[in-house]
Amino acid sequence: MMIKTGFPRCLVLVGAAAVLTACGSLAAAPEPRTGSRHGAPMPPASLAPRLDDPPPASSRPPSGREPEQRPPASSGPGHEGHERDEGHEGDVEYEGHEGRAEDGRVQGAPRSGDASASAPTAGPPGTGSVLPRSAPAGGPDAYRRWGLDRPLARPPAPPAVKPALGRSGPQQWGLPPTVRRVPTDKRVVFVTIDDGIEKDPRFVEQARELGLPFTGFLTDNVIGDHYDYFDQLRRLGNPMENHTLTHPSLAGMAYDDQVREICGQRDNLWHRFGQQPKLFRPPFGEYDETTLRAAAFCGVRTVVLWRAEMETHGLAYRSGDHLLPGDIVLAHFRGPEQLEGQSMTDMITGLVRAIQAQGFTIGRLEDYV
Repeated sequence: MMIKTGFPRCLVLVGAAAVLTACGSLAAAPEPRTGSRHGAPMPPASLAPRLDDPPPASSRPPSGREPEQRPPASSGPGHEGHERDEGHEGDVEYEGHEGRAEDGRVQGAPRSGDASASAPTAGPPGTGSVLPRSAPAGGPDAYRRWGLDRPLARPPAPPAVKPALGRSGPQQWGLPPTVRRVPTDKRVVFVTIDDGIEKDPRFVEQARELGLPFTGFLTDNVIGDHYDYFDQLRRLGNPMENHTLTHPSLAGMAYDDQVREICGQRDNLWHRFGQQPKLFRPPFGEYDETTLRAAAFCGVRTVVLWRAEMETHGLAYRSGDHLLPGDIVLAHFRGPEQLEGQSMTDMITGLVRAIQAQGFTIGRLEDYV
């Protein structure tokens, strides 16, 4: 009888001990954390806001982008220096597709910070600020040193709001506009200098002493390891923009190849200068709709062409025989081998004299586009 009553009592004692042990375990266990959207425990409160930050943007386009296409060339019929248009003198020459949102972003292109955007979102510290154009640094008579009859007149104040860029064909949202002239009635033109073959140190002095505003469009394979030269010009307030890696004729190339050329040089300029280029010039002025799609993908805001070009013997025009307000003028970083013995500074002096002789001064293109 004692055995039968003792056994249940033992079971009661063992059960009570088990209950007490379980209660102690529950008391010691931490409260469970609410899982994140990825099913993992939430991080500490100090790090929680980072969980939903967009992933770092890639410098390469996503693998699932648009298929390769080779549409026929739609514009840019000529080689640089050999483009000509018949008639239309005095028309405002915009060849792009108006597609800029109120914030200046190309409509349909990825916003900065979007996971789908391929453009970088940060650069080396201290290098990415927009530099103002420097004032002439050579004294009141510096222009004489460079063979000019008078100093370069100050350009008119830039517009408070950048002018809307027109279009000459059906609207195609999401593609950057192309422009040969800026809509303005001011006596101002815009100098652009391409490629980067010549790296004349005296041109840095000339640009500084004259306070010469211009926009560079740089090609990687002719610059090599000499980006520091163009950084000197950039620090004078002259932006350095995109002109592809290897200067190919883009019209007719596959989409992937065009992206590689444009985004590749965008990345070079970003890493060298800490600024993402927003303007793009297609080599030889040749492009097609695929070029515009690739440019939009690479963060291009405007495709910049030209209406006049500085050649060895003076200005040549796409139409007419003189400059018009807002004209974009093309020149090149060239030296005696390409300029029949002239230096880079000789060529620039001739260009400034020609612009002054027609009653114009030179403005900063990025103030308008």
